[in-house]
Amino acid sequence: MEYQELLDYIYQRYSGNVKLGLERIFQLMELMDYPNNKIEGFHVGGTNGKGSTCATLEAIALAHDFTTGFNSSPHLVDYMERFRINGHNIDFKEVLATYKKWESAYDKTDASFFEITTSMAFDIFATHKVDVSMIEVGLGGRLDGTQPFNSTVSVITSIGLDHVKSLGGTIPEIAYEKAGILRADVPLVTGDIQPEGMKVIENRVDKLSIPHYKYNKDFLVSNIHLDAEGTHFDYEFPKFNIKLKNMTMNLLGRHQAINAAVAVTSFIIYMQIKDKDWNEESLRKGLSEVNWQGRMQIINKKPLVILDGAHNTEGLIYLINNMKEIFPGRRFKFLTAILRDKPYPFMINSMAKIADEFVISQSNANRSAEVEELIPVVEKTGVPFHAEKDLVKGAKYLLEKSTDDDIIIVCGSLYTVAEVIKARDDLFG
Repeated sequence: MEYQELLDYIYQRYSGNVKLGLERIFQLMELMDYPNNKIEGFHVGGTNGKGSTCATLEAIALAHDFTTGFNSSPHLVDYMERFRINGHNIDFKEVLATYKKWESAYDKTDASFFEITTSMAFDIFATHKVDVSMIEVGLGGRLDGTQPFNSTVSVITSIGLDHVKSLGGTIPEIAYEKAGILRADVPLVTGDIQPEGMKVIENRVDKLSIPHYKYNKDFLVSNIHLDAEGTHFDYEFPKFNIKLKNMTMNLLGRHQAINAAVAVTSFIIYMQIKDKDWNEESLRKGLSEVNWQGRMQIINKKPLVILDGAHNTEGLIYLINNMKEIFPGRRFKFLTAILRDKPYPFMINSMAKIADEFVISQSNANRSAEVEELIPVVEKTGVPFHAEKDLVKGAKYLLEKSTDDDIIIVCGSLYTVAEVIKARDDLFG
């Protein structure tokens, strides 16, 4: 069985089995001899920033000579991205062998695509005997398929309105779901979370009597500034008398300074639990080598083309603010395709504030909004636009009419970014 054949087979056979709940994933763990209990590390949830935080933790751990496993979702280009060992996607043959090994268990439990993927990650990381794992929550937390993970540190990066049909339409409701990853005896690190969300999380923290380290209270970042080389900031963790000046990470954005601080704090807590020493030089090295595609990623320089997976209200606000700070006074050309269940009127109006031109398109995702749905919204902004259903053709259109001094932003969905990455050689040579 070849790569695409396996992927199509899993999608077709199991994608209709989605059902919120934990019964099946725990049944799977039993049938698979509990691989979840053979690994440890960081369980990372949140509306935005969880992938970047996991990738940063991975880089820091690797710089400290740990072996690592990183399970992320969704993947951008390659399904193998969901199973990273020591910073690299594993070989397809290993994923295929793992699937075949447990196929009867998947059939017996009517497992979903996500439950299969998560359980395979647990098993692969356990087989490799990695030192530390970074497990990214898929949806929410309380009923998520990653719930069986035997975490050492829990992390919640942010709370925002996303997946409201599944998680609820208010910040407290979503915070309640995110806080479902908390467990007794496992410390929690939280990022920049609004008071109504934090109140819900703290209620859960109090019930479990666990240590809680909060951004802007227990650890801080300051002197944040951005340039085309990355994000620079000072970090402070007063409880442990830690002050680190002029830290630099290779991901762009003020929000990435916060994500980095969350990752650094989580790693320091982890090392304390394991009774190990962390190293400042290794910490800095890790921050400079974070491997995370499609998040404020520069993919071409003349014209400057930036890919960002911003796909909701919070993500778009971060993107727009970062562009205004890094490139003050500049105007931008946007290539965007958005999922129809996202707040696309808000997203388009946000882009319009700094846009010279739009190319609106649609991705190959089933949930992608049709171009015809986006046109009326774009028309109201008054920004010139071009409609092109084929996303790659839309990218070519922008590139052909742009000068070396222009800045093109590709955003709206991770699916949008993934399609441009796949066409990178065709687009840029």
